Amino acid sequence: MSKFNGFPGMGGGMNMANLMKEAKKMQADMEKSQAELSTKEFTATAGGGAIEVKVNGSKELKEITIKKEVVDPDDVEMLQDLILTCVNEAMRKVEQEQANQFGKYNMPGLF
Repeated sequence: MSKFNGFPGMGGGMNMANLMKEAKKMQADMEKSQAELSTKEFTATAGGGAIEVKVNGSKELKEITIKKEVVDPDDVEMLQDLILTCVNEAMRKVEQEQANQFGKYNMPGLF
C-alpha cells in the first residue's frame, strides 16, 4: 500500500495539516455566521397585521404586538390561533435564514 501525504492509498489531495487548517477555518466561519445570525431580527404578522411578533436569530421571542381591536373576550381562540400562526412564521423565517447561511458549509460525507 502506497502512502501519499500521510494517507495510505491516496493518489492526491490534502495532507492532514492542511485538512485540519481548513476545518478550523470552517469552524471559525460558522461561528461568525451564527453570531451574525443571532443579532438579526425576524418579523412576522398575522390577521392582516393585527398581530406582529419579532424573534432573533437565536429563536428567542423578543416582542409581541397585538392591536386592541383584535382582542375579543368572546373569541379568545381566534387570538390564540393568530399568535401561534405568527410565532411559527417568524421561526420559519429564522430556520430559512439558517439554511441559507449554513448550507454553504455542507461537505458531503460529513453532514
